[in-house]
Amino acid sequence: MTVVTPPVTPVRLFIGPVNYAGQGYAWARAVEQNLDEVGAVSMAYTGIGEFGFPVDQSVPATGYVLSKTWQREQAEAVASGFTHVMAEAERHLFGRVYDQSVEDQLRALEAAGVRVCMLAHGSDIRLPSRHAAAEPLSPFRDGEWQMTEQLEREARKNRALLEELGYPVFVSTLGLLPDVPDGAEWLPVVVDPSRWAPGAEILQRNVPVILHAPSRGLVKGSALIDPVLQRMHDDGEIVYRRVSGIPAHEMPAAIREADLVLDQFRIGDYGVAACEAMLAERLVVSHVTEDVRNQVLTRTGRALPILQATPATLQAVIRQALSEPEQSRALAREGRNFALDFHDGRRSAAVLAKFLITNEQGTS
Repeated sequence: MTVVTPPVTPVRLFIGPVNYAGQGYAWARAVEQNLDEVGAVSMAYTGIGEFGFPVDQSVPATGYVLSKTWQREQAEAVASGFTHVMAEAERHLFGRVYDQSVEDQLRALEAAGVRVCMLAHGSDIRLPSRHAAAEPLSPFRDGEWQMTEQLEREARKNRALLEELGYPVFVSTLGLLPDVPDGAEWLPVVVDPSRWAPGAEILQRNVPVILHAPSRGLVKGSALIDPVLQRMHDDGEIVYRRVSGIPAHEMPAAIREADLVLDQFRIGDYGVAACEAMLAERLVVSHVTEDVRNQVLTRTGRALPILQATPATLQAVIRQALSEPEQSRALAREGRNFALDFHDGRRSAAVLAKFLITNEQGTS
């Protein structure tokens, strides 16, 4: 395994070690393309079953965990070659070299003069007990998900780490703000307009195609909506396509072939999948809480162009959308405009500029 090679720019950002949904790579490109004199490298440990998201430095998970030589050399390369680090999901940047804690690794970088920030992605910081109390559809209720207790422990530990470190904290989605320390900032997810060009205008066929492509069915609420959609499919109202495990490079074509894209119905937030479908000018239907929608309106001045539905209202919402094709097309167009304005990388680069350029650092 090779160690990371730093950029040659004055400001050099290292992002790792998870690259969930390709976002580490996307944020790296966003700052390079929109900020002067900034270079960035994304790193992730990878294993069997990955979805093939692009990343600058891919490290086999076995080496990340077991290779003391690589761990030591990678840590030295980052400490000596980068000016800034974004640590994702409260994970060890360099494996468990010398049994160091996450805090040990980040403090060592700070001591070497590297500025550090933290990025919370989702399940690493979302507190199941809080979510279950606030969200009737939460997957963390009633012992339904066997990982709930483990996620609760990890989220509490990670929240304590963020508070102890005192570094700047970013969240990838607005629904995570209640779970992180005060002062955290929204770092919008980034989707590439060149990959997610619109397909044919929606709702031109006699029978519309509705797509649901969950990354994790239990969290997305797939079992709650499948019966509704299957009945509508069997009755000839729609063509329902339920897909999973599609490699990242095949997803744009699958999305473009649909009229409506159903995102998620249990978490109450929106993220990469919804933004990709909006950018492809598909009509997105999902459950997004009023709090998140109000956060969007406050921060962007725009209403979130995602059609609201729960499993109980989904059939009626779909039927109304199909009965009003012009309004549905207009909302799909607004979805693309929204994604271009806030999720093409420019907004994310502007947020990170405060950390990379203006020398705003949290206290430790």
